[in-house]
Amino acid sequence: MSKKATIYDIAKELKITAATVSRALNNNPKISEKTRNLVLETAEKLNYKQNRLAVALKSGKSNNVGVVVPFINKNFFASVIRGIEEELYPKGFHVIISQTHEENDREKKIIQNLINAQVDGILVSTSFTNENKNQLHQVLKKSSPFIFFDRVLKFDGISTVTIDDYQGGFDATEHLIDQGYRRIAHFNVNQNIELYSNRFKGYKDALIKHGITYNSDYIITIKNTMEAGKEAAKKLMELPVPPDAIFSSTDNGLLGAVKFLQSKSFRIPEDVGVVGFSNEPFTQFLEPSISSVDQSPVEMGKMAAKVFLEQIENKAATKTNTNVVLPARLIVRKSSSKVK
Repeated sequence: MSKKATIYDIAKELKITAATVSRALNNNPKISEKTRNLVLETAEKLNYKQNRLAVALKSGKSNNVGVVVPFINKNFFASVIRGIEEELYPKGFHVIISQTHEENDREKKIIQNLINAQVDGILVSTSFTNENKNQLHQVLKKSSPFIFFDRVLKFDGISTVTIDDYQGGFDATEHLIDQGYRRIAHFNVNQNIELYSNRFKGYKDALIKHGITYNSDYIITIKNTMEAGKEAAKKLMELPVPPDAIFSSTDNGLLGAVKFLQSKSFRIPEDVGVVGFSNEPFTQFLEPSISSVDQSPVEMGKMAAKVFLEQIENKAATKTNTNVVLPARLIVRKSSSKVK
């Protein structure tokens, strides 16, 4: 392997100082156009590559932004990343995407590596919960902007972008009540993750508003998978008085429930109404099509990027919280449309 060219090689070739080469490569106004062009031509001839990390350390700007998500292959996160890139790429920023697989130690290492790489900011949908949030706190003591989106933790000086999960849970449950359902079950995922606890609170408050007794037998905590949804639906329908509707905090869990109900000849929505959360693409193509709360992932990504841009343009904003809450929108389809 041939030795990499350095600024000293360029300087030797042109019989100028390394400092002059460095200034020319970094567009220093003190360097003439003629010298700059000579340096650039020689750099290309020698196949010189600038050390981007060194440039970032010197200039304080890398034009790179880290995006950290639990899983890249989930439609929601892929759509958020699309929104982030659509907002940042035209501004000259490159996005570095990492996934944590819901592993806390992995997330800490990823964030630390991004900090070491001198990225200009990090946008995170965290795998940490309110139970272990302090483990992340030390890593987040920083100067570059951090923005949490979707799955957030509350820290002083760190901004968040979420949707109104509480209102989404409330609207989904009230819709089922308006359609005549009264025994409404709920699939929860993890009460220590704020977005799921807010959806659950919305569900409970809708029951209270309409004078419907809360029944803990109808609450099942599941993993965010189809198989978990199947098992939960089986458990619910074996109760002495089974529910006549299900509101799930996750479309994936609801998909499993729908498959189980259909396998046991329950009619949807006549026997059991169902509403999910996320508006995954498959919800509109199932038969019956599935009602779900839309999370506006592309808009969320764009907003997270805008908060980042605002913070790098206004250094004072980096130390203050910007908490953006986007509206949740219930998409009503056949699976919950009982009233004609």
